[in-house]
Amino acid sequence: MFDKLEDLLIRYEEIMGELSSPGIADNQARFRKLMKEQSDLTPIVNAYKEYKECKETVADSLSMLEGESDEEMREMLKEEMNTAKKRIEELEHELKILLLPKDPNDDKNVIVEIRAGAGGDEAALFAAEIYRMYVHYAESKRWKVETMEMEEIGIGGMKSVTFMVTGQGAYSVLKYESGVHRVQRVPETESGGRIHTSTITVAVMPEAEEVDVVIDDKDIRIDVCRSSGAGGQCVNTTDSAVRLTHIPTGIVIYSQTEKSQIQNKAKAFQLLRTKLYDLEQQKAHDAEAELRKSQVGTGDRSEKIRTYNFPQGRVTDHRINLTLYKLDKIMDGDIQEIIDACIAADQAAKLAKMNE
Repeated sequence: MFDKLEDLLIRYEEIMGELSSPGIADNQARFRKLMKEQSDLTPIVNAYKEYKECKETVADSLSMLEGESDEEMREMLKEEMNTAKKRIEELEHELKILLLPKDPNDDKNVIVEIRAGAGGDEAALFAAEIYRMYVHYAESKRWKVETMEMEEIGIGGMKSVTFMVTGQGAYSVLKYESGVHRVQRVPETESGGRIHTSTITVAVMPEAEEVDVVIDDKDIRIDVCRSSGAGGQCVNTTDSAVRLTHIPTGIVIYSQTEKSQIQNKAKAFQLLRTKLYDLEQQKAHDAEAELRKSQVGTGDRSEKIRTYNFPQGRVTDHRINLTLYKLDKIMDGDIQEIIDACIAADQAAKLAKMNE
């Protein structure tokens, strides 16, 4: 581990030297690449430098203790040494986590797809509430949310909704939300007062760049049609809606949220690229089934990950056995505690696998 840290320290110093050289900003592609690498290495380098300083403190304290006779001074040196030793242990753990292989998608924006599952109208109502939960969470992080597709039902529910979250590290955080979310409550549509169980599925996909997925023109069928509106002035009288069909996979994308056909076409291709990229990612996960099982929330979307129990005001994440009694706050977007616990459990599982 320490040989690797020394190599990273040397690389960091090389990057800093190149960034300070005259004319580097003239090559914007190179400049951006170096800035990204510097940003990734900074936390590791800072922790390693502090680790080395603490080791020096311990060595200096031991050396000074040998020739020190003053009892008060000896106590002070021992205290300084013990503090440094404790910090060394903490930093060793931090460095192990910082050196874990990074998911290449972690820095990407995400496209989130929520679909109502079992439970009819109640599932659609819950899908709309989970959508609002994520929107509130994204707003608290100062991320941008853009709705891409939405199929609503008359009572305020959503059969499905697809939206994009743009923000630094969005995928690294939201990837733990993929899976089946279950709600237990008395539905507003139920007069008998019986508790029902309904489900929705959440798919969190890293946004695919054009370089990630190449789409062959012959594999695509493009249809344009009139957007459906709410009537009156809302009706779009031009053929601006776009439907893309990817013939090899059968994936169909329908985009009508923008006013122009060009914008809807661009949005539809963006969503198609992301779905095709996600399909490849899922195949890779299936090929590494054992690895997926050892990690938290990065795999099977048919897995029931969380239950929202309204009568008891609790939310339980089944992957990490975490139960919180603050359902109202969570539904209002306060999900950071759950995400932090998932990240910690994922890191612990990866560390354990690394030490096998």
